[in-house]
Amino acid sequence: MYDQRPWLKLYPAGVPSNINPDSYPLLIDLFTETFEKYRHKKAFNCMGAELTYDQVDTYSQNFAAYLHSRGLEPGDKIAIMMPNLLQYPIVLFGALRAGLVIVNTNPLYTAREMKHQFIDSGAKAIVIAENFASHLQQILPETQIKTIITTTIGEMLGFFKGKIVDFVVSKIKKMVPAFELPNTVTFKYALSEGAKFKVQAFNSHPDDVIMLQYTGGTTGVAKGAMLTNRNLIANMLQIRSVMMPFLKDGEEIVLSPLPLYHIFAFTVNCLALLSVGSYTVLVTNARDLPSVIKEFKKHKISLITGVNTLFNALLNHPDFGSCDFSTLKISVGGGMAVQKSVAERWQKTTGCPLSEGYGLTETSPVASVNPLDGTGRPGYIGLPVPSTEMRVVLDNGSLAPVGSPGEIQIKGPQVMKGYYNRPDETAKSIKDEWFATGDVGLMEEDGYFKIVDRIKDMILVSGFNVYPNEIEEVAMLNPKVAEAAAIGIADEKSGEVVKLFVVKKDNSLTKEELIEHCRQNITGYKVPKEIEFRDSLPKTNVGKILRRELRDQ
Repeated sequence: MYDQRPWLKLYPAGVPSNINPDSYPLLIDLFTETFEKYRHKKAFNCMGAELTYDQVDTYSQNFAAYLHSRGLEPGDKIAIMMPNLLQYPIVLFGALRAGLVIVNTNPLYTAREMKHQFIDSGAKAIVIAENFASHLQQILPETQIKTIITTTIGEMLGFFKGKIVDFVVSKIKKMVPAFELPNTVTFKYALSEGAKFKVQAFNSHPDDVIMLQYTGGTTGVAKGAMLTNRNLIANMLQIRSVMMPFLKDGEEIVLSPLPLYHIFAFTVNCLALLSVGSYTVLVTNARDLPSVIKEFKKHKISLITGVNTLFNALLNHPDFGSCDFSTLKISVGGGMAVQKSVAERWQKTTGCPLSEGYGLTETSPVASVNPLDGTGRPGYIGLPVPSTEMRVVLDNGSLAPVGSPGEIQIKGPQVMKGYYNRPDETAKSIKDEWFATGDVGLMEEDGYFKIVDRIKDMILVSGFNVYPNEIEEVAMLNPKVAEAAAIGIADEKSGEVVKLFVVKKDNSLTKEELIEHCRQNITGYKVPKEIEFRDSLPKTNVGKILRRELRDQ
């Protein structure tokens, strides 16, 4: 069944079964072609300021030359630590043109988390927004970082607007703690100095690692997934193959509220959609819902990517319904399960299906997605993307029967080279080219895949497996529930029982009412034994609910 790839017959018209990951030797070769093809088109917008493809091309060449002038060599690691700003794509493509290895760093990291990532990766340079520089100051002596380039939120927004934004950020909102870092230069200084030099030639190959993308660390110590030219080119082409039958080359406007340093937005928005001439509207802070809605109203958005919590929050915002959704063609959710209730409300409100996709840092990240023509199956992660195989495996290593749960495994050209400096972890995760995801799922007879839950999040009640996703999905069916998260807690009689954390949408909701709602929808041992109401739930920077933090508390 798996060898026959039953999902192929369900691909929409125009979506090929395979891509050629060797059509470009290097990622930067593809983008050199892209910059030339769309030279006079607008590439990025942030807070009203714009960059054309030509400007990204020129600025990134200048930045690459500056990096070489500072003594950085191909293969050296450079950390990028900033929210969605116009500076990001310039730094990204400049570093790639210099042959450096990208180390995307979450700006919300504490000094301890930064220290782990910088020491583990061996980063020698960093481009950092000033807002987070005080954390770098605390751990800098313990790292190998010698080249420090700072930037501000307003640095690329134009002289007057940039000055106003920076004044508000630093002086009024006081979002820039004092710091002292040695030998720093500003981003604009690096661009102006780089214009005086030439980029030095170097040799690179398809299987060279060009990015260390660190796993979220939500289930343990963050590890650096080694992603190669070939990995990222392959996933870009896979994403393009799935999307382009529904898009027009060089004409789409993409809303990008998720941070580009996150692998989902990085590959889908910053690489794949940019490579087909899209105009990407960056939102600097996705948690600022009015700013997301403002961009929706200002631009004729044709595509948006996000996570379930973002879509849910937008739907619950009173101003969202007044947006014009007439140009919206594609909405894709990833990073966490898209709840059926959210998907149904999104389509009813916007008229556009919310298609759930699936992937991991280790798969660059996209492995599967629901068809974008509206024929997808709610609650499922869809069909493997072209040139990708997926299977479900039992604990004994045998294939799970159709419709039965087991661990999802993935094979394809987008699967990482391995974990940086962790051959033992690589050996555990990749066997015979199959990557073991740690996700429990199943495959239906026609090839649709469904995630049941993370193996480590599974709750064991009297020997029965209970999956938090199912409990949360049921809780969200109650119209008085805004958000929900389920974990297992110790119990003398049954080993574990379900505890549910809930953010109310309607203050009249009671624990008894919600428990009765669950009893009507799930079997007895799955019904939460404890319910705790909260004003908010802990989340990652992209809005993924942190069950681990709830367990630790």
